[in-house]
Amino acid sequence: MELHDENPFKIRSYQSALTALERGDFDIMEVSDDQLSQINGVGKGIIEVIKNLKETETYPALEELLAKTPEGVLEILQIKGLGPKKVKALWEELGITSTHELMEACQSGIVAKTKGFGEKTQESIIQNLEFKASNAGKWLYADIESVIQNLFENLQKLGSKNQVALVGEFARKLEVISEAEFLVGTNDWNALKKSLKSFEEIDWNLSISGPQTWRGKMKEVDLKVVIHFCEVKDFVWKKLSLTAAKGHLISPVSETEVLAERIQKKDFDSEEEFFSKNGLQFIPAEMREGFGEVGLAKENKIPKLLEEKDLKGILHNHSTYSDGKHSLRQMAEYCKSLGYEYLGISDHSRTASYAGGLEIEKVIKQHAEIDELNKELAPFRIFKGIESDILGDGSLDYPNEVLASFDFIVSSVHSILNMDIKRATERLLKAIANPYTTILGHPTGRLLLRREGYPIDHKVVIDACAAHNVVIEINANPWRLDLDWRWVRYAMDQGVKLSINPDAHEMEGYADMKYGVLVGRKGGLTKEMTLNAMSLTDIAAYFADRKAGIQ
Repeated sequence: MELHDENPFKIRSYQSALTALERGDFDIMEVSDDQLSQINGVGKGIIEVIKNLKETETYPALEELLAKTPEGVLEILQIKGLGPKKVKALWEELGITSTHELMEACQSGIVAKTKGFGEKTQESIIQNLEFKASNAGKWLYADIESVIQNLFENLQKLGSKNQVALVGEFARKLEVISEAEFLVGTNDWNALKKSLKSFEEIDWNLSISGPQTWRGKMKEVDLKVVIHFCEVKDFVWKKLSLTAAKGHLISPVSETEVLAERIQKKDFDSEEEFFSKNGLQFIPAEMREGFGEVGLAKENKIPKLLEEKDLKGILHNHSTYSDGKHSLRQMAEYCKSLGYEYLGISDHSRTASYAGGLEIEKVIKQHAEIDELNKELAPFRIFKGIESDILGDGSLDYPNEVLASFDFIVSSVHSILNMDIKRATERLLKAIANPYTTILGHPTGRLLLRREGYPIDHKVVIDACAAHNVVIEINANPWRLDLDWRWVRYAMDQGVKLSINPDAHEMEGYADMKYGVLVGRKGGLTKEMTLNAMSLTDIAAYFADRKAGIQ
């Protein structure tokens, strides 16, 4: 509608209705017209649209707009930093109707000369197009998990005597998956391949396949599939080889041999026997990345990794006080029903006006409601938190007397994401040094497959957290998973605790804790170094002691 200069009042009505519907705890396909009419912002026009959606999964006004909009223009709209006005200018003034044409126009310098753009915008578009292209065909682990698991189960059905294993990236639980890789051990290769040829889920590309490896692509989703074949007697050593990253396989086991050479000896019948026979502590599959885990295994220093059941509470969550979908009571009661001992509520602070950030009056109101709920839900407890915006200069966005009213504070960056590494790091250092900062939230602000994080000096930031006793968040939202698992061990070595936080904006968001645990385990995270693995008694004392120490 914005691309085609539709009535701005009409556009605003759609936006208002969408906001109201998204915050409602219901399915618009199930509720009646009368119920819809009771929702503030949903008028007759919107109800008519919803009726059309229920009946046809579309509606006439949308079809008319789509009919006069080139498909490539809609793709351009998805590029970070390009709103409808800029996309409209590119389309109408330069005739650009595809990302390919846009890249050519940027590379030739035409975009920079167009009114409202300039060199910086042009360079940003190039970077975002390159980032988008480099991530084509890649999926978040969470988004592709069920597809790969279903494929695995279907492969298992091809023969009761076959052995099937997930290997590669998915077996190591990488945060981004570029291909689904399997190993099948069989003593009847012809029968297996005959079955696979008629496999409905995969388009095989036999021109790039071989006798021991078939390659193809899923029909339903843009995901590469690789299936390796071996005889049953070779299954264990092949699985070890194909599960591990290259860095793991070339890790030295002795002065003369690397791990891959030991695997090639094939003198073991199980993974456990392989590690034991070679003087190594067992290395969990998710850690087989080549990040020093073999050296740790030599010294018997692979820790007992964190498990979901170790977590006692959920911190960093949003309610309807800011931009959450569910009320404080709903978030608390659901958290309690899942068996957790406590909830940390941390709605957006006042600078985040776009997300309904809390002015001081709303903070006071929320704290009063928390006090009442805590009486009712005891021994379960809600801790008073806030996700305080880190401003451009590194300061937090409430006066100290308001900051002092919270049990804990998650300090996060949400704006001015284009700083260079020096300024971005200094900004975080100032926030970390603030005595009220309890947890540094999603440290790089990255959105996997959508945008790169802002550049920071991880070592300097982690060292500062160690110096100021600040916890670092592993944001469990599958789009974030930030702090990156590659920095977990360094943080633990410096004595910095990690907190697995879902950043939940609705009750269902608590399920993301699973993904935070997965990436924490990849980095070697332990129960002892996880803040919210503390019991209610211990974390209450932790928050109280930290506040008492503020001068």
